[in-house]
Amino acid sequence: MNLAHIIDPHPADKVAIISRGRPTTYGSLREQVAHVRGGLAKLGVGKGDRVVLLCSNGRYFVDLYLAALGLGAVTVPLNPASPAPEIEREVRTVGAKVVVVEPLAAHAWAQIDRVHLPTVEHVVATETGTVPGADSAFDDLLGTEQVAVIEVDDDDLAALIFTSGTAGSPRAAMLSHGNLMANLEQGRSTDGINEHDVVFGVLPVFHIFGLNVVLGLTLARGATVVLVQRFDPFTALETITERGITVIPGAPPLWLAFSHFDDAPADSFATVRLALTGAAKMPEEATRHLQQRFGLILREGYGLTEASPVVTSSAGLTPKVGSVGKVLAGMQVRLVDENGDDALEGDSGEIWVKGPNVFKGYLDEPEATARVLTADGWLRTGDIAVVDDDGYLYLVDRAKDLVIVSGFNVYPAEVEEVLMEHPDVLEVGVVGVPHPHTGEAVKAFVVLKPGATAHEDTLVSWCLDNLARYKCPAKILFVDQLPRNLSGKLLRRSLV
Repeated sequence: MNLAHIIDPHPADKVAIISRGRPTTYGSLREQVAHVRGGLAKLGVGKGDRVVLLCSNGRYFVDLYLAALGLGAVTVPLNPASPAPEIEREVRTVGAKVVVVEPLAAHAWAQIDRVHLPTVEHVVATETGTVPGADSAFDDLLGTEQVAVIEVDDDDLAALIFTSGTAGSPRAAMLSHGNLMANLEQGRSTDGINEHDVVFGVLPVFHIFGLNVVLGLTLARGATVVLVQRFDPFTALETITERGITVIPGAPPLWLAFSHFDDAPADSFATVRLALTGAAKMPEEATRHLQQRFGLILREGYGLTEASPVVTSSAGLTPKVGSVGKVLAGMQVRLVDENGDDALEGDSGEIWVKGPNVFKGYLDEPEATARVLTADGWLRTGDIAVVDDDGYLYLVDRAKDLVIVSGFNVYPAEVEEVLMEHPDVLEVGVVGVPHPHTGEAVKAFVVLKPGATAHEDTLVSWCLDNLARYKCPAKILFVDQLPRNLSGKLLRRSLV
């Protein structure tokens, strides 16, 4: 087996990707990837070698990702917009042999002293002459003789994906060919992407959601993905109409932007049959607004890097507002209490996941791995949920984000949901801060809607009307924006 085979079964004349307005058929894609595979092999890339991809959503990433997989190499997608110190640390952590750099990352890469990266043997520029110190270019790889895909074992590593770092320093999660392929197969249990779909590919491919759900699932199904490098609501709506987009996977910030785009026509999403969200909890008010205004039925799901990533989905189900759907076929999920026992019916508990999609651990971090993987293969997610009588899962919050006020548990997401219901509030992030009397207190960071004038006292009163007193913010700060990673997840550790 090899994950690179996902593009093999589809008709040669079917469009696989559209990048910068240029369509590439599955037949052309297979030929290009085979040539690039030969080019990487000529550089000495083989099974187990680390290939870093400092590339955004586009043709270069797709060709290089599939080519490296086909050689049995380990792909390492990184954010090309990252600062030099972060890139240097991540390249050094994985022991990269080859680093591919697109123009967006050229400036940061030029600031890195290669002496600190002793394992790097080759630097490839996606565009000739754009990267100082590059010894080859993408066109050089493309001009090399084709090389066939090698077969690998299920447990052979396919990718190292750095986690979001919402709960500490990012770590490289080890995902095998079997992990990623299993999640693609598990996705077949839902009424998700099919061969007739045109998928809006704006989620970054260096993030697991964009990599294995948007890119991987689209190519595995023989559908078409329109790769988008930057998001703005106006251009996005033009693309959706012009390309006849049928599926939009997006993090909550994307859907919030659409919900507040007052100039958008009511039929903007007429071609869209499936609107998906994940990576963070979607505000219920925005979900309802999107349905009322555009007729969009937003289907929420849940996943994490360590699960390749999808665990639950609402695709193909009668959606319930606030729910992330049901567990995909082919995996097990438990809700576990603080004692490690199954939570009582109706009670919340930490989500534990088991199945062929669960990762192999964190690279060179056995202690961190042992904290999240049990001896018998259960993944402790750190996420708190409840399940209803129909098997629908509802996220309560992350266990590590729990705020304890005078001995009482406060889940930030609950407070955020209430504040989001206020007509003047656009976004909100809630954290716990030390308090001399109660141990911790709730602190909220609020982004107001344009033109809104709500004051701290107004929002505190709103919370008092809707929450127990101990759950209400002791302090509210107004900010211009909240810190989020590129998947849309709130970076609580950055809120102070």
